[in-house]
Amino acid sequence: MRFEGLAYRAHDPRWSFKPLSGDGAAVHGGRFNPKGTPALYVALDPMTAIKEAAQGFARKFEPCVLCTYEIDCEDVVDLRREEDRQSAGVSEGDMACPWFAEAAAGREPASWRLARRLIASGAAGLIAPSFVRGAVAGDVNLVLWDWSDRLPHRVAVYDPSGRLPKSQLSWLWSAP
Repeated sequence: MRFEGLAYRAHDPRWSFKPLSGDGAAVHGGRFNPKGTPALYVALDPMTAIKEAAQGFARKFEPCVLCTYEIDCEDVVDLRREEDRQSAGVSEGDMACPWFAEAAAGREPASWRLARRLIASGAAGLIAPSFVRGAVAGDVNLVLWDWSDRLPHRVAVYDPSGRLPKSQLSWLWSAP
C-alpha cells in the first residue's frame, strides 16, 4: 500500500539534529528491526509518539523533541487488521512478542524474523498497532526500513522555521 500522511516521533533532544536517522535503531535493534538494520519508527499521532518514547510511562518521561514527518511512501505493509495480517502471513503473536527479552536471552525474536521476511519481499515498511505498555486500539506506528528525501519512499521532517539543531554541539552546556 501507499502511506501518504503525517506521522510523529519524540526524540531524545541530544539526537534531534538527525531526525531522519535510523542509526540508533540499527545499533540497538527494535521490535521490527534486527540489530544492524536501520529503521525509522514514527507514530500516526503525537500521543502515541510520546507513549513510545516514554515506553509506557506516560506520566513521567524524559524531555523530548516532538517532530512531525510528512510521508509519501509506497511498499508499506498494513498489519492493523486481522485480515491484512492473514493475507501477509503474519500473526499478531509474532508482532507482539517480547522482543527485547528474547534478544537479551540470545534468541532471535519472532518480530525480527517477520521484519527480515518483509524486507526481503521488497517492503519499505509496515504499519502496526503499538505494543507499548498502556497502548490503546488507536495507537498505531509506522516503521520504515527504506526511506529517503524522494519518491517512492519520501520522508521529510516538517521544520519550516529551521528550529531543529544542525549538530549535537547545540546541546553542549556546562553546569553552574
